[in-house]
Amino acid sequence: MKVFLNDHFLLNTNTAIELYENVGGNLPIFDFHCHLSPQEVWENKPYENITQLWLGGDHYKWRAMRMHGIGERYITGDAEDWDKFAAWAETMPHLIGNPLYHWAHMELKMFFGIEKILSPETAQEIYDECNEKLSRHEFKPRSFIEKSNVKFIGTTDDPISELEFHQLLKQDESFQITIAPTFRPDGALFVERPDFKSWLQKLEKVSKINVNSIESLIKALKQRVNYFHENGGRGSDHDIQKMVYVDTTLEEADIIFKKRMNDEQLSTEELTAYRSFLLKELGKMYAEKQWVMQLHMGAMRNNNTKMKELIGTDIGFDSIGETNLAEGLSSFLDALDQDGSLPRTVLFNLNPKDNAILAGMIGNFFEEGIPGKVQFGSGWWFNDHIDGMEKQMKELANVGLLSHFVGMLTDSRSFLSYARHDYFRRILCNILGDWTEQGLMPNDKELREQMVRNIGYYNAEKYFAKR
Repeated sequence: MKVFLNDHFLLNTNTAIELYENVGGNLPIFDFHCHLSPQEVWENKPYENITQLWLGGDHYKWRAMRMHGIGERYITGDAEDWDKFAAWAETMPHLIGNPLYHWAHMELKMFFGIEKILSPETAQEIYDECNEKLSRHEFKPRSFIEKSNVKFIGTTDDPISELEFHQLLKQDESFQITIAPTFRPDGALFVERPDFKSWLQKLEKVSKINVNSIESLIKALKQRVNYFHENGGRGSDHDIQKMVYVDTTLEEADIIFKKRMNDEQLSTEELTAYRSFLLKELGKMYAEKQWVMQLHMGAMRNNNTKMKELIGTDIGFDSIGETNLAEGLSSFLDALDQDGSLPRTVLFNLNPKDNAILAGMIGNFFEEGIPGKVQFGSGWWFNDHIDGMEKQMKELANVGLLSHFVGMLTDSRSFLSYARHDYFRRILCNILGDWTEQGLMPNDKELREQMVRNIGYYNAEKYFAKR
């Protein structure tokens, strides 16, 4: 019987153990998509306690606590920090089989040197030990990043952001990790949102362009793309809840835009046409700058209306949507490709039934000299567990080229989430070790070690390289 979370955790063969110990466990991290706050990195303020570091903004933990029956006061409410931590500790024993159980204990071990199992019985002891360590200088945001051997962080940023903290970090010679902005233009694409017009006013202010037509909106967005590029931006990210694409002319999109500016109701067809047009125009901008475009597809957001009205949006009431994305995605990528404007693109699916669709789709579009121009992104959100990661990599290997895969990303707001990269690398090493011992791939030490190096770090570094 194996000991929980021992040095060989998730490694089931001698080949996997050797592969992880020689290569996988020592690689740096290229975290090309996350939701860390550049302001928090710049300020580098210590956390008062483990609750603020661990539970603040963590939708995964909030969701689990709610399912356990914990009251909202102990999740996003005004309960004392100790009481919130105690509620999380009460939830923990019920998370067996959930990656949160692994991640939480990996983070305690990796960052705090704590190997105790978190439960109601150990909660106070662990809380006190973490808090004592958090009072030390080496337990600040930057230290967590440096200890994790992170080389690159891609944050997620609104086009209206002035990127002041990215600029300050770039000028800080004491901090050598690259933190680059990622262009996330949800405000422009979700034209039906109540705050669209107020967001547009902010865009006008930062771009210094009066936006009164679809052409001027494109001009303002292009100005922001240029601004992000000047400040180190090399990628974009998009929330694509429904991947439907229809060819739409400038004139048609302008009519829809002006209807919205006049507060007229837009039909589903008009919203689809508007988003199709604007997303294609954005894709052209990214291709011109040689950026990477990321499409996160299939989330069904803010399902609980009562809680949305009570505490706001995007606070853990999202789930997997019923997707039908094959035709829309193919049409969108093909439209850009026909114009010679398809950027390097990473496709993420939230519904696991789309694994085979994306694994097959990426082979339809290519460019000489760019291995894996269109990528099938790692298991995302509801899929970043053992089964989800294994299925994603095996589906990719079945019909594509696993060796060109750009690997893992945290997609997290927590400075401790870099433990997830170790989780991923152990799973990767275990897959290759298992294939080797079953005779499904040659017993070539150099070959499998190079695959782990590339998938674990170097493919992503090359893919997102400045061009």
